[in-house]
Amino acid sequence: MLWSRRLSVVRSVVIFFATGFGSGFSPIAPGTAGSIVGALVVWLVFGPLWRRSVTLALLVFAIVFIASCRIAGEAERIFNEHDSPKIVIDEVLGMAATMFLNPLGWQYMAAGFLIFRLFDIIKPPPARWIDREVGGGAGVMLDDLAAAVYANLALQLIARLI
Repeated sequence: MLWSRRLSVVRSVVIFFATGFGSGFSPIAPGTAGSIVGALVVWLVFGPLWRRSVTLALLVFAIVFIASCRIAGEAERIFNEHDSPKIVIDEVLGMAATMFLNPLGWQYMAAGFLIFRLFDIIKPPPARWIDREVGGGAGVMLDDLAAAVYANLALQLIARLI
């Protein structure tokens, strides 16, 4: 009974984080909903953290990313679906990677959001390859990280040109 209760709690925690605090259950555009949550996480957590220490922010991001690979993999098993649309933890961290070392004014946040969504949808190489070839939670997370790197670089270019 106690073991079953612990498994239920673990399952609930995995679902909570994998779905971006429930945003992945959005009936319309769950990835976009997860990216909105990601923008809030950047604004409230990562932005203040990397203003304080870029090194610490990278360390926290790396730890959270590795844990998210595990969470996404467990969520795939729970939902019984590869890269289920309900799993949006990749979009949450994709927004963090998109905005890393970019200005955090609302205009840049909005531009970063739009650019990340574009790259996440079109999945330019190697994101498309990662999406097809890398399995499990790592595959779920890494294709969005690739899209976020493109989005980050595009946003940095825009910030320098403005």
